[in-house]
Order: sequence, then C-alpha cells, then structure tokens
Amino acid sequence: MAEKEKNKKLKSELYSVTPEGLNRKANFCPKCGAGVFMANHKNRLTCGKCGYTEMKTQK
Repeated sequence: MAEKEKNKKLKSELYSVTPEGLNRKANFCPKCGAGVFMANHKNRLTCGKCGYTEMKTQK
C-alpha cells in the first residue's frame, strides 16, 4: 500500500515575529492551558492532547 503524505504544519507557522515579540496565531486549549494549541479543522477546533472540541459558527 502506498504511503499517504501528511500535511503537517511547522511550529514556526504558528507564530509571527514582531518587534514587540512573538504573537501566537492559533488558539490555546481552555482545558490544557497555555502551550497546547487547538487544531484548526474545516468545521471545528480540536485539542490533540485532551480531545476538547469547539464547533465553529456557521455563517
């Protein structure tokens, strides 16, 4: 079976550098706290550590 190529984000893509310091682009998990990012899916935000899920609002 052929290997499926995963589309992984680099850690450096989750931050933006400004003269004031680092800005975090992604949301943190409210249960796990600072340092654990939420994965951004098409219709939800999910924590990979604890499984917490927030559904995105539909327009």
